[in-house]
Amino acid sequence: MTNVMAQEAGYPQRPISLIVSAAPGGTTDLAARMIADPLSKELGQPVVVENKPGASGGIAAQQVLRAKPDGYTLLLQYSGYQVITPSIEKVSWDPVKDFTPIANVLSAPQLLVVKKDLPVNSLKELVQYAKENPGKLNYASSGTGALQHVATEQLNQMAGIQTTHVPYKGTGPALTDLLAGVVDLTITTPPPLLPHVKSGALKALVVTSKDPLPSLPDVPTASAAGYPDLLVSSWFAMYGPKGVPGEVVQRLNTAIEKIMATPEYKKKAEGLGATAEYMGPEQLGKYTGEELARWKKVIDTAGIKGGN
Repeated sequence: MTNVMAQEAGYPQRPISLIVSAAPGGTTDLAARMIADPLSKELGQPVVVENKPGASGGIAAQQVLRAKPDGYTLLLQYSGYQVITPSIEKVSWDPVKDFTPIANVLSAPQLLVVKKDLPVNSLKELVQYAKENPGKLNYASSGTGALQHVATEQLNQMAGIQTTHVPYKGTGPALTDLLAGVVDLTITTPPPLLPHVKSGALKALVVTSKDPLPSLPDVPTASAAGYPDLLVSSWFAMYGPKGVPGEVVQRLNTAIEKIMATPEYKKKAEGLGATAEYMGPEQLGKYTGEELARWKKVIDTAGIKGGN
């Protein structure tokens, strides 16, 4: 016990790199920065956020997997990249066996938005417009295999419509083009969208949760709009490379759980249209496996392949 306590007290002794699998501006980046600042204070060492977008999360994942498993190089990963990409593309790692789960730091439903001058104001109208204008609409995602990609293809199948996928290297760049009218719509987590919806720059059609968002009470759920099976949630979790010592995982986890329990963190999450849904190492590891199996079924049914 004394030895373990000494090891716990010894970590960390230098800055920690938190590798983020997406570009600045999206929810993955927001989640990383939300946890990094208070975690730095809690651990007494800087937690430095490094954005490494590209390859549907693969660039960030590879960097972390190649790192020494000492707790000084960690991954803040978006669920779409962790549990969807491996079913669409050939990856050189196992999303369950090759990572050390640490904690889930944020969860959020998806919000379907369209550019402000698209002549639709509801999901029903969007589906009708798509049917009357086959192949005309295109949608942005943060990359091939991202949850935005799979969720929109799932909607296409449910509604019997066809929209064209335009992948980007992160939600930030995708949002920039959506605001500029280069693409027509996207479905992604609320945090980066809320200010633009509230300003009128984008129109929100539905939220893919069981209940309406407190921050957007007038936006109906997908179920209320006639698509009860369009129930999609993103989560943002911290992992280390395989083999991170248990005492290091415990040190990080204890700090993260304490931070996420604070009213400040919960309020900030709610303000982003998300929730501070904490999961510890064991629960996160199990959930990662369950989500991997769930989305593989959706992907196989939809026939989604890498390179779409």
